[in-house]
Amino acid sequence: MLEIKVTTENQQAHTRISAQELSALVHRIGGPDDHFLVVQRIPDIPGSFIQVWHEGAGSYELEHRDGGPDTHVRIVVDAPERVAALMSGWARQESGWDAGVVWEDSGLPEPEPVPEIEAGIRAQLEERVRELLRGGYGSVTELAETAEDYLVKDGVHPVTLAQARLLVERLWLERVEEQRLWSDVTDADRLERAFAALDGRGITAREHFACCRSCGLSEIHGDGRDDARGFVFFHLQGTEGAAAGHGLSLYYGGFDGSAETTAAVGREVAAALGDAGLTVEWDGSPDQAIELTDLDWRKRLVG
Repeated sequence: MLEIKVTTENQQAHTRISAQELSALVHRIGGPDDHFLVVQRIPDIPGSFIQVWHEGAGSYELEHRDGGPDTHVRIVVDAPERVAALMSGWARQESGWDAGVVWEDSGLPEPEPVPEIEAGIRAQLEERVRELLRGGYGSVTELAETAEDYLVKDGVHPVTLAQARLLVERLWLERVEEQRLWSDVTDADRLERAFAALDGRGITAREHFACCRSCGLSEIHGDGRDDARGFVFFHLQGTEGAAAGHGLSLYYGGFDGSAETTAAVGREVAAALGDAGLTVEWDGSPDQAIELTDLDWRKRLVG
């Protein structure tokens, strides 16, 4: 698998896909509302990406960037196979992945200078952004928008989006460096794998889903397969609690509304979590949340 995230014009996201799957996406683009792919590595490094645009029977416009606007270069490629090979080589960080390619400067202008954030405001924003980064969900763009809105009062924004983005990018890169020291498998990885297995077995399993328990319960039915038997999720507030070292509550149930189905789903969820190596506390009652204790929450950034 390639450690990448691919975003399409029609808002699809494909994470950790094979070179063959990437090639299929390249061959697919060109129709209405499906003209381009943007490929970022996992974890995302701000200012580093490769992207392609294609329309109809025309050529492929391939662009690559690794830093500021002066590193943004482009080339026109005739064959989708060549585009896919270049993108895969970039994703694997192969030495000489673009050998033989003569890039052209894209001519992007230098951005306007961004003023410094006032020290007191910057300290508050840094604290909040670090909390969100410890949670591990959201992209650089999403976190920048959150930071821009965080200290708004009476409609007044104390920082611009450009200021917020620079701050988020700096703290994001700090977190990426921290991740390099983590063990191969974290508790957050174990939870993600357990949820993926449950989802494949007909239990809609969602991480960081909805703002609270009530909203999650009202929204989860429409978020999975039509034939799903039940569900399990944890909400945004739960993520913050886990990141702060307070464990994690999981909410579950059966879509037929019966206590028997809910208990059966709970048993299946608890078993999957235990098999993944997580510490589970649950008394078997369908009225009680499943608790993950002794949780060392280190969620890898994706972007």
